[in-house]
Amino acid sequence: MIDAGWGRIINISSSSAQSGAVKMAHYSSSKGGMIALTRTLAQEFGEYGITSNTIPPRFVHNTAMSNESFERDDMKAKFQEMIDAGPIRRHGEPEDIAGAAAWLASDEAAMSPDK
Repeated sequence: MIDAGWGRIINISSSSAQSGAVKMAHYSSSKGGMIALTRTLAQEFGEYGITSNTIPPRFVHNTAMSNESFERDDMKAKFQEMIDAGPIRRHGEPEDIAGAAAWLASDEAAMSPDK
C-alpha cells in the first residue's frame, strides 16, 4: 500500500467498545482495541494515501453471532427491547455494513490533500 500510495484499511468494531456490554467484557474490550488500532494505523499511514477506518455497528441481525445469541432463551425477550433502544428503531442487516465498507473502500472516501 505504501509503494502504491493508496490503500484502505477497514476494520469492524462494535458500539459495545464505547458503551460496554453485560457479560461481554472480553468482546467489548477487544473491539475497543480494534478502535485504538484503527486510529493508530490512520496516523501512521495517512501520509501515504492509506485510510484506516472502523465500522462500529450497534446491532446487526442475521449474522452467525446474532443468530446464535438470540436463540438463547435469556436473549429472545431482549430482541425487541434492543431494537426499541436504538436511534433508528430497527436492527441492522449485513448489507448495511457492506454498504458502509464499500464506500470507505472507494476513491470518494480518500480524504487526500489533493482532492
